[in-house]
Amino acid sequence: MATLVLDNGAYTAKIGYSQEKVSVIPNCQFRSKTSRLKTFTANQLDEIKDPSGLFYILPFQKVREFNHSIRSHLDRFLLVSLIDGHLFSPVLCFQGYLVNWDVQRKVWDHLFGKEMFKVEFADTSVIITEPYFNFTSIQESMNEILFEEYQFQSALRTNAGFLAAHHYFHTKPSELCCLVVDSGFSFTHIVPYCRSKKMKEGIRRINVGGKLLTNHLKEIISYRQLHVMDETHVINQVKEDVCYVSQHFYKDMEVAQMKGEENSVMRDYVLPDFSSIKKGFCKPREEMVFNGKYKTGEQILRLANERFAVPEMLFHPSDIGIQEMGIPEAIVHSIQSLPDEMQPHFYQSIVLTGGNTLFPGFRERLEAELRSLCPGSPPRLRPAACESDLLLVGRREAAGSQPGLRRDGGDERGLRGERTLYL
Repeated sequence: MATLVLDNGAYTAKIGYSQEKVSVIPNCQFRSKTSRLKTFTANQLDEIKDPSGLFYILPFQKVREFNHSIRSHLDRFLLVSLIDGHLFSPVLCFQGYLVNWDVQRKVWDHLFGKEMFKVEFADTSVIITEPYFNFTSIQESMNEILFEEYQFQSALRTNAGFLAAHHYFHTKPSELCCLVVDSGFSFTHIVPYCRSKKMKEGIRRINVGGKLLTNHLKEIISYRQLHVMDETHVINQVKEDVCYVSQHFYKDMEVAQMKGEENSVMRDYVLPDFSSIKKGFCKPREEMVFNGKYKTGEQILRLANERFAVPEMLFHPSDIGIQEMGIPEAIVHSIQSLPDEMQPHFYQSIVLTGGNTLFPGFRERLEAELRSLCPGSPPRLRPAACESDLLLVGRREAAGSQPGLRRDGGDERGLRGERTLYL
């Protein structure tokens, strides 16, 4: 029986069979300002001639209605949102959950259909990821769609961080503990694992993710240079190409205020015109014009402190009014909630995963701040995998061993037929 692995992220979906290459595609639909009547799905983005001004239709959004199922989870979310003894508004906790099922079905139809993987549902099991502390109502809807509509043989719902932890324990059998730092599109989670089981009392969540960083960069550029509030696709590419995590924030800020060639932080980014320039790029330092204007007619964004001020929100969310801990403080807060004898082991086994951990300098800055916060326990940070898709190997290992996947004749969760979900 084939096993299909789907890391159903809020920004991208990573999908592939257990021992094959993984495809990374946008987990959303698009509408272009030049083709307003047509909707593009997932990797059909390449068919759009002018991707500027794209309108994103995302399946993962804020939860706006408080039904009975969601209310039953309030206490659990408030516990996770405990920050130095203070409780913050629970409304902040309800973003980044799968609520637009119409869009998600269309994306899955595209992934599972003849355009991509041509899934034979009767002979296929699926491993699919979901956020931590997912709502019961969302889980039940996902079960119904996977089993009743797509007719998968069996399914396993799990968290993306578990797959990273599974890979870590698989490659290092002597290790018993690890702390997964999963910083993705909607939020950042810090999750301790012991013997492959997550310790819920140590889970911490920060409401800062890649979406917030991109939106903040759009606002800064729109205020200082050029209106780009409708250019999410372009500015997200700018963020990935030029932003980095500063090792000495105030020193870099002083350098960013210098003029001319003395400003070693400043970079010029060439925006795409989707005619002769299909994708934006950063000009080499030696080709930059420090005095005057470019004669090539290219549209230029000049970026200085924006390059490191935007990723700084991962370490200091209070800079933009989000009264929460940064990632280093959240890691220490999480580990200190665990038994004393286990704490040194977690500091020695910190696993980084998620798109935000790919910022240049992220690992070094996090390690330096952890050393200053807990000098008696020097941390050791490890990427989840050496490939650009950090969970690739973890997903392959999890799918290869099929943990938790079984076929049963019972109907324990109200699902028709012989397919039963085991958690």
